[in-house]
Amino acid sequence: MAYTFDWSAIWKGLPYLLEGAGLTTVISAVAMFLALVLGMVLALLSQVPGGLVPGLVRAYVEVFRNTPLLIQIFIVFFGLPELGLKLSPFLSGLSALVLYTAAYNTEIFRAGLQAVPTGQHEAARSTGLSGLQTMRYIIIPQAVRISFPALGNNLVSLVKNSSLVSIIGMVELMFVANDISFNNFRSFEIYGTAAVLYVILVLTLTRALTLTERRLLRAQ
Repeated sequence: MAYTFDWSAIWKGLPYLLEGAGLTTVISAVAMFLALVLGMVLALLSQVPGGLVPGLVRAYVEVFRNTPLLIQIFIVFFGLPELGLKLSPFLSGLSALVLYTAAYNTEIFRAGLQAVPTGQHEAARSTGLSGLQTMRYIIIPQAVRISFPALGNNLVSLVKNSSLVSIIGMVELMFVANDISFNNFRSFEIYGTAAVLYVILVLTLTRALTLTERRLLRAQ
C-alpha cells in the first residue's frame, strides 16, 4: 500500500509545534546566557596563579566536554535524587545544558583572554588602572570580540542539543513533536515539520550572529 502524505496532520499540529519552537528559543537563550556567565567566570579563574583553582577548572572542563550530554542529563535528573537533590524536568534539563555548554565556553574564553597581547595589560596598568579595572574595561571586551565566532557556533549547537532534554519530559519543540506523533501516528509529517522549524531557527540565529560579528568588527 502506497504511503499517502497527510498535510492535514501538519496544519493541525503546526500551532503546537510553533509554540514548542518558541519554548526551545527561550530555553536556549536562558541556557546560553547562564553558560556565558559561568564560562567567563571559570575562564578568569583558570588564569589565577597557583595550581589548585586552575586545576579544578581544567577538571570540570575535561569531565563535561568528554562525556555525552545525554548522560549528563540522566545524571542530573535520575542520579541527583538519589543524593537527596530532586529537580524538575525543566531545571534538570536547563542545568545539564548550562554545565555542558559552559565547559566549552570556558575554553573559548580562556583562549580569548590569552590571545589579548601582553602589551594591553602593561599599557592599561601604566595609565593607573587597577588589575580589576584592566580586566573589566580592556581585556575582557577584547577577549569577547576574539571569542565571538566560536561562541556563536556554540550557541547554534546548544539550540540543536536542547532537543535531548525532551527525553526527561522538558517541554520544548522535540517534546511537542513526540507528543503529537504518538497521538496521530503521522511521524514523517510531524518530525519533518519539526526538522524544518529547527532549520529555520538555526539559519535565523546564524544570520543574526553574522550581522552582530560584522558590527563588532566595524566597532574595533
